[in-house]
Amino acid sequence: MDNNIPEIDELIKQFARLPGLGPKSAKRIILKLIHNKDGMVKPLAKSLAQVYKNVVRCDDCGNLKIINKICICSDENTYDKICVVENLADMWVIDSANIYKGHYHILGGTLNSGENYDQKNLLIDSLVKRIKKNSLKEVIIATSATVEGQTTAHYIEDSIKNDKIKITKLAQGLPVGGEIESLDDGTLFSAFKNRSKLNSNSD
Repeated sequence: MDNNIPEIDELIKQFARLPGLGPKSAKRIILKLIHNKDGMVKPLAKSLAQVYKNVVRCDDCGNLKIINKICICSDENTYDKICVVENLADMWVIDSANIYKGHYHILGGTLNSGENYDQKNLLIDSLVKRIKKNSLKEVIIATSATVEGQTTAHYIEDSIKNDKIKITKLAQGLPVGGEIESLDDGTLFSAFKNRSKLNSNSD
């Protein structure tokens, strides 16, 4: 790789920032791309431009949607439960495992485990609004078994304050410190099947 080409060096740096990729992996990908500019670089650039232009995060549920179009979460009568996850990767893992049928709420991260909670970038307030707006029977908190994930789960439980809704969290099968997106289907199935109730006052 010619290190005197700043455009290529910058592209390698950008690819190396992606999860699971390092400088060596990024270089291999860039080499593959530049050897097939018309067949790979051009359509990739076009797709990225379209995503950048047209795809946005829903302010209500955190899922991705096409700009200026109604998100699926606006269909209030199609679900009676919501699964709360930290990010899109977690949602995709759970969805692909076919262990849950319902709507999701993507927080966009977790709360810091310290005393000063910073939730301005998290969709916790919008979650509370969705719960009040819809006739829900259950809220499944599927945050990771990390300190931050559990801190977030407790904060959400305190924020909901609704005795009529069952609030549950993933249980057996979820290892301490485990992140949702890294779990296999069997572990996820066990965690969902054995989820435990958090609010003792609900039926």
